[in-house]
Amino acid sequence: MRILVVGGSGLVGAHVAEVLRERGHEVSTVARSANPGVDHLLDVGTATVEQWRPLLAGHDGVVFAARTDEQQALRKPIYPVFRDDLVEPVVRLFTAARLEGLTRGVVMGSYYTYWDRLHPQLRLPERHTYIRCRIEQAKEARTAAGELPVAVLELPFVFGRAGDRLPNWAGPLDKWARSKSPLVVPVGGSAAASARSVAIVAVDALEQGSGEDIPVADENLTWDAMMARVAAAVGRPRRVRRLPAAALRASVRLGGALQALGRKESGINPSHIADLLLAEMFISPTTGRSLDPSVGETFHQAMTPASSK
Repeated sequence: MRILVVGGSGLVGAHVAEVLRERGHEVSTVARSANPGVDHLLDVGTATVEQWRPLLAGHDGVVFAARTDEQQALRKPIYPVFRDDLVEPVVRLFTAARLEGLTRGVVMGSYYTYWDRLHPQLRLPERHTYIRCRIEQAKEARTAAGELPVAVLELPFVFGRAGDRLPNWAGPLDKWARSKSPLVVPVGGSAAASARSVAIVAVDALEQGSGEDIPVADENLTWDAMMARVAAAVGRPRRVRRLPAAALRASVRLGGALQALGRKESGINPSHIADLLLAEMFISPTTGRSLDPSVGETFHQAMTPASSK
């Protein structure tokens, strides 16, 4: 097959391209900025159907691996901004893919859509703009694609490294783990996966022509277990304590109030984030692959200038 990887220089996209080549497929890549291995420069957020079509011509499939920062605080209203970032680009991309006769596609989504299916009583799309737009992204990509099957990989925390690309949350977590500050985290936890595992599942979906929702996880970890692994990876293993639920709820309510005073919003609403942090946002089944190599890779490389002196 010949596959176009959108966001091919990013953490997940680079791994997808690597696994595709390992299996003998032909790969071309698109990204917003020039990096090693990028074949085509394009502003993914504003590219039109007409701009996508020549890049997609002659391909069998396409992977959308561009990402956004759901935690960024923006001026209200944020829904149009998140929709322009998450939904409209995939609609234009898969409209072009359908017109060019592609036969398969993958979108890198979020495990919040998986969690919403399991727990509709939490009203996640109503409370969190990011989750609402992730649900719209999956639905509208498939509508635009028509009969072209589009698999949506529902991704949790993703560990790993691709060149100098790391998870966007790795730097602050690395700095905290290396500091002398106590490690205090909420109860609850999250699924997690390596970028390599995500790539393997993505390529499997392409080869099978899957159009399914596919939750991806290597392991399920409580927050204290995850932070303990990070601390060990940076060479400062120590006890991780659990923050009482009431203290967490009070702190995030304060954060939500301060954000509201500034007339700002985040994709994940701080007023309701405690429900997510205190839950065990686990995925079943998992791949059973160990996260240890990717955790070590992430935090061995996530050195801040202060911590590398």
